[in-house]
Amino acid sequence: MNAEKYGDKYKEHLIEQYKLYVKLTDNTTVQRGNTNKFYITVLSGLLAILSFFIKNNFPNTMILIVSLLGIFLCYTWYMHIKSYKQLNSGRFKVIHEIEKQLPYCCFQEEWKYLEKGNGEKYTRLTQVEQKVPIYLGLPYLIIAFYYLFKLLAICK
Repeated sequence: MNAEKYGDKYKEHLIEQYKLYVKLTDNTTVQRGNTNKFYITVLSGLLAILSFFIKNNFPNTMILIVSLLGIFLCYTWYMHIKSYKQLNSGRFKVIHEIEKQLPYCCFQEEWKYLEKGNGEKYTRLTQVEQKVPIYLGLPYLIIAFYYLFKLLAICK
């Protein structure tokens, strides 16, 4: 809706809507960080449990199941990160559209500076963030394969 159809409070309401939307986007970033903390805590605890199981000679099937759970959680975490990336990308497109009607486009300008950089290319946080579940999933994958082969050897 354009300013003429909306009325004389258009700019005032636009600014309030912009502030609210930026705050909502910031809240999503905080929620994203809390989600990451949750997965790191759970997966680290699960690794501790796995090492306890291995040290105390728990059944191979139990160790395999727990390691598969770790792999599943890493995959779920990766998908959460991907979803947050898509959500934030959409939100910043909306913010950029609103900024076109404001005196200064701070988020668009920020991206210009980041893209130009200070001699090195800007690495998006999501690119780094998406690697963490993969790296944390490696011990689970190694343990799962080891105990799967161990179980298959027993079955022969």
